[in-house]
Amino acid sequence: SSVLITGESGTGKELAARAIHSNSVRARHSFVTVNCGAIPEGLIESELFGHVRGSFTGAVADKKGLVETADRGTLFLDEIGELAPQLQVKLLRVLQEGEFLRIGDTQTRKVNVRIVAATNRDLKKSIVDKQFREDLYYRLNVIPIELPPLRKRVEDIPLLVSHFVEKHKTKVPEKKITGIDRDAVQQLINYHFPGNVRELENSIEYAMAFTSGPVVSREDLPKYILDDRRLGEEARAIPLMPLKDAKSQFERSIITAALIESGGNISEAARI
Repeated sequence: SSVLITGESGTGKELAARAIHSNSVRARHSFVTVNCGAIPEGLIESELFGHVRGSFTGAVADKKGLVETADRGTLFLDEIGELAPQLQVKLLRVLQEGEFLRIGDTQTRKVNVRIVAATNRDLKKSIVDKQFREDLYYRLNVIPIELPPLRKRVEDIPLLVSHFVEKHKTKVPEKKITGIDRDAVQQLINYHFPGNVRELENSIEYAMAFTSGPVVSREDLPKYILDDRRLGEEARAIPLMPLKDAKSQFERSIITAALIESGGNISEAARI
């Protein structure tokens, strides 16, 4: 079945797609990745579907597209929300009928491929904005998988940290790094990671490059992560109360400020 993986950038969408492929009956065949946002619009149709010789200037030979290369395997379409509308129609044909045309060809070709798509965009909003086809969305979204951001699964951070230490310690063999201390892990847990798992991996690689070894310490982490502790201190300074009460208190404060600014003129305060 087709799979649609959604989530913020850096959450591991391609990793999830590879896991699906490697645990499927298609694992013995190709896993082909296409970043729909990275290939120029004028080239992506040829990259996906191929072309025949002479179909356009520069087409000096027949070329097999990535859809055909992925036959019997998995085609991973990353950033599917960036795909141009005219190509969405051709992709829909692949999903519905398992067939496509190379550019300039008159002979339809058959293909047996499972499509896994991924996006960090809200495709339902794109449908409303007429940027994404509704019929294609439902063909892709047979099995939806949503990857939560790292800040919503902080219990994963210690496991990921251990994994990335093992992965990158071979780059600095002279330091004989054995691990990372508890304070450093706690600092990482406290950080909000807007770049998600990718940012976490980069921060671990940075710390390992600058540590004197063999144990990575809190002071080895990037400065912006260390400075982020102020956010926690600010949060602790706010008195805890029910959200309804907090909103009422904020509204009173901002209305009072507007009245002071307007010199007591109610209409002007309302405008502000």
